[in-house]
Amino acid sequence: MRKYFGARFASLFCIVFAIAACAATQDRPDYASILSHGERPAAERDLDATRKPAEVLSFYGVKRGDKVADIYAARGYYTAILSQAVGPEGVVYSVNPTTRQEINDRWKKSEYANVRTVDGPIVQVALPQDASLDFVIIHLNYHDIPIADRSAMNKRILASLKRSGIYGVVDHSAKDGSGNEAIKTFHRIDKLQVIKEVTGAGFRLAKEGNILRKPEDTRDFNVNKVRNKDDRFVLAFVKP
Repeated sequence: MRKYFGARFASLFCIVFAIAACAATQDRPDYASILSHGERPAAERDLDATRKPAEVLSFYGVKRGDKVADIYAARGYYTAILSQAVGPEGVVYSVNPTTRQEINDRWKKSEYANVRTVDGPIVQVALPQDASLDFVIIHLNYHDIPIADRSAMNKRILASLKRSGIYGVVDHSAKDGSGNEAIKTFHRIDKLQVIKEVTGAGFRLAKEGNILRKPEDTRDFNVNKVRNKDDRFVLAFVKP
């Protein structure tokens, strides 16, 4: 009898595990298809080898149905990818400090029906403040946020996220201990400075990725003049 129930329990466990694994697979975005999407311009595709968006978003755990935000989205490199990654059940808030109509017109296409444009001062970033988002990313632009505005921005992002929601910061690495010294000269920022500011707003550093590391980077040149040769940190902060 015990063997019978033991075998039944083992079979039931295998079935439940298989169903859970199947659901997890269905939630996982198909980045090969997303990155080859015909709407993406060649200029964006050319950046994929350096930016490694599939690896970065997999590191952050983005999945179908998520509500996410792309802060300082610019022309929408990550907005477009996130839109396809979260699918029609998800939402993407594409945030820019000023309105650029040619960019906003892109999100009117049917394949981007889940994109919501949010234009206005980043310090007052108009994300939902109801703890409804799963993920927020600021990619290569944290150093561009005025120092005096960062705390308020980070706190508004904190309020937008669910408990255990992820705030991803990817930026150009400055020399350790340099703080904000290189934000204008080299368009870089010290990783430790970012950690200090974001944890100071109430987040906890959860993990760091090595996806975009370049140990050979001397960190003494302007990343806007010498492109795609710099070390980049990938930080995942979590809302407690």
